[in-house]
Amino acid sequence: MANVEWGEYRIGDLFEKIKVKPLKYKTSELKKIPDEVYKLPALTAGIENQGLNNYVPMENATILQNVISISANGANTGVTFFQSNKFTVLQDAYAIDWKDPSIEFNRNNGVFISSVINGVLHGKYEWTNKAGWLRSQDEKIYLPTKNGKIDFDFMETFVAELEAQRVAELEAQRVAELKNYLEVSGLDDYELSNRELEVIESYDSVEWGEYRIGDLFEIKPTKSYKVTNTDLFDENGHIPVVTNSSANNGITGYTNKPFTEEGNIITYSDTTTADSIFYQPNKFVGYSHIQGLYPINYHDSWNKNSLLFFVSAFRSISRGKFSYGNKFNRKIASEMNATLPLKNGKIDFEFMETYISAITKLAIKDVVKYADKRIATTKKIVNKQ
Repeated sequence: MANVEWGEYRIGDLFEKIKVKPLKYKTSELKKIPDEVYKLPALTAGIENQGLNNYVPMENATILQNVISISANGANTGVTFFQSNKFTVLQDAYAIDWKDPSIEFNRNNGVFISSVINGVLHGKYEWTNKAGWLRSQDEKIYLPTKNGKIDFDFMETFVAELEAQRVAELEAQRVAELKNYLEVSGLDDYELSNRELEVIESYDSVEWGEYRIGDLFEIKPTKSYKVTNTDLFDENGHIPVVTNSSANNGITGYTNKPFTEEGNIITYSDTTTADSIFYQPNKFVGYSHIQGLYPINYHDSWNKNSLLFFVSAFRSISRGKFSYGNKFNRKIASEMNATLPLKNGKIDFEFMETYISAITKLAIKDVVKYADKRIATTKKIVNKQ
């Protein structure tokens, strides 16, 4: 926009405040979700959902559309939006409309001008100095001009190109996110195979058996360094350190010291809760009070997916039973019984692996659906005039 000419304009010379019928509703009495009666969005002071967070009956309401709204109270006083859909004004805000009837005040130039007004009003005014119309109308804004007149074509083209760029960015982000999810999960796609569908559908009819955890795994402390945290952690480190945290897979930070554990094991903290039970896929450094579950048998069968399945089973029988004051020690963990799927009287590792693969794909599919919905919504807004 370096070569664009700009002109200064008084807001009150371009717009007029719209008179609306007062509505005698209290926000505490109104619906937050529309229904058959309360279906007209009502404007109040606020940023969320463009200030349209309540619904009122259409009866006796002044219905507005394709105008600019300005918040006139609270911490968000001066916040300005272009309202392209039908709404009414409830309280602590007002709406303004373009004065010149010969000019088509549409969505694109409305979005451009409302953002300019917002840049002038929002932040300048506050709760004790509200952005009412008497003040706002005297504020000056700068708009693009051509041959001494407001250049509406420039504004419309600018907003259209900006929003088209946003759609392209969202689509590129969707592709990148999907690629990352698949790579992390070790999958080629997120479509369920026939076997995965079969496993999901047969879950309720599966035969189950109880296994003492100590018969399946040797539980022992993970190897750790007897040094201070200052000496252990390094902001430039690349080896994860699994600690007593219940977040981020137990990883609190990284180190440049050699790894102490190979990975592909389950870890948990014996001083916290079941939320500290995690599968560790990669090499890592252990920590004080971090126990590791090392398979006694079936070493080839205990892979990423079967261990993730076991994490779920382990958590379900441990949740709510342990805390800092009630230690989750190795002896107690070893004596606990985990419920696992059976086939011909033996642990059905294939079922566990396939089930986790299916659940992973379904989770990715939900993320993709959300991204697609976000893109579709953005396109709908962009294309709506």
